[in-house]
Amino acid sequence: MTHPSSHAAHAHPGAHHTHTPDSHDQVELLDLDAEVLAEHTDSITAWLPLKSAPRHILDLGCGTGAGTFALLARFPEAQVTAVDVSASHLHRLRAKAEELGVADRVRTVLADLDADWPALGRPDLVWGSASVHHMADPDRALSKVYDLLSPGGLFAVVELAGFPRFLPDDAPQERPGLEDRCHAALEHHHAEHVPHRGADWGPRLTAAGFTVEGERSITVHIEGSDDQSVGQYALSSLKRLRAGDADTLAAEDLSALDRLLDTDSPQSILRRRDLAVRTERTVWAARRA
Repeated sequence: MTHPSSHAAHAHPGAHHTHTPDSHDQVELLDLDAEVLAEHTDSITAWLPLKSAPRHILDLGCGTGAGTFALLARFPEAQVTAVDVSASHLHRLRAKAEELGVADRVRTVLADLDADWPALGRPDLVWGSASVHHMADPDRALSKVYDLLSPGGLFAVVELAGFPRFLPDDAPQERPGLEDRCHAALEHHHAEHVPHRGADWGPRLTAAGFTVEGERSITVHIEGSDDQSVGQYALSSLKRLRAGDADTLAAEDLSALDRLLDTDSPQSILRRRDLAVRTERTVWAARRA
């Protein structure tokens, strides 16, 4: 289960996390996801209705650490246990922790949470960003988190509204609406393979015994004209989509998509000045009584 936040997961993205093979491309995408959406992640951590600063945080499906490092920065006394099914994601997370000088505050655990859960301690904050929907049995996972949490502890579930959009509606010139058709192909894939993606977690959290104390939706719109990372994020995201979910697209759409993804092409997405990151995230804050 990886993050994907990741969206990176998105195409999975999203990453199919729970059983996605390790890949350099996915690590790159998760890192870009963390960089581009850092401000929005920080706004979520600042909003959480915590009664006191957490000392032990559990990051479920941590990916390469977008949530882990945001939470370490937000709560300087906290320790984080970061769990993922991908060894390469955890390797990248540990390397970043060393770079940032916080390795002594991070424990990484390699585990498939669709199987038996390892001993994860007694956290007072559990963070699950773009990860719970990858569980084969999300309701079992919610109950597991409830049992793990210390009394009064908080579970933050962050869900993505969908794969981010990057292009104007009339782009590219020769195939307007290409991104809409790519999204339709992806939604068909997700409906079959990641059926819980985009779920309303509020009722399911309540059914697991939690008290939902807050729900917040965040609209993301980041202009890319002066931000090279947005172009790289768009390139990496659409490459993942092309690799995984584009087989139902018309040949003309595939050709147009390949031109966008060809960094040597004059039509490369990296040469466009009209990119933006557009998506939504919803977070539920649920407390164990």
